Amino acid sequence: MRLGKYLAHSGVASRRKAEGIIDAGRVQVDGQVVTDPATAVEVGQDIRVDGHQIVPEGHEVWVVNKPPDVISTADEPGKRVAVVDLVDSSARLYPVGRLDADSTGIILLSNDGELANRLTHPRYGVEKTYRVKLRSSISDESIRRLERGVRLDDGMTAPAVVARIGENSIDITIREGRNRQIRRMAEAVGNEVLELKRISIGHLRLGKLGIGRSRLLDEREVARLWEDAQHG
Repeated sequence: MRLGKYLAHSGVASRRKAEGIIDAGRVQVDGQVVTDPATAVEVGQDIRVDGHQIVPEGHEVWVVNKPPDVISTADEPGKRVAVVDLVDSSARLYPVGRLDADSTGIILLSNDGELANRLTHPRYGVEKTYRVKLRSSISDESIRRLERGVRLDDGMTAPAVVARIGENSIDITIREGRNRQIRRMAEAVGNEVLELKRISIGHLRLGKLGIGRSRLLDEREVARLWEDAQHG
């Protein structure tokens, strides 16, 4: 197995971030610094990051219903709660993607760096659906604009799927993950997001999971996520 993939599978980081760790000279294999992520390694070798031995652990994928003011990081040094604190697991879990502090809903935590990369990389186009409450009513024309794509300061958005839920609320499904994208899309059509809740990632739905609660996904659910990540 390649070293970059080994670190990702061991829960150190996503494969892309693991490659950066290797490039920075922070990884030793059998006592030697290795800077090539493609280096072949095997289970049983002494592999260390910053001097700490890396031991592969079983993969876990958790779904969390993130409350507001919880931070989508593995560690929050300030007063706010980190999303990983909502899960009762000894595994080294990392958020799969992000939700703004003031946004709520479904977020995944996992130590499977390869799956995390597949679910978040734009190449795979995994669908994510958000329930959005807007400040003012939204016109049919604004919905059509969101569906076609709107221009943001970092370029046009890809086509979206939009369903009207109420006079000033919609469900919107996108395959991108730009910073604060839904909020900026609403601004682009002259509106403002008051509440934003992610209700699904691929086939995985938030369902009746209580706010602030979490649960470990079973093998069937994880397999469906892999299908989503392969087919988009």
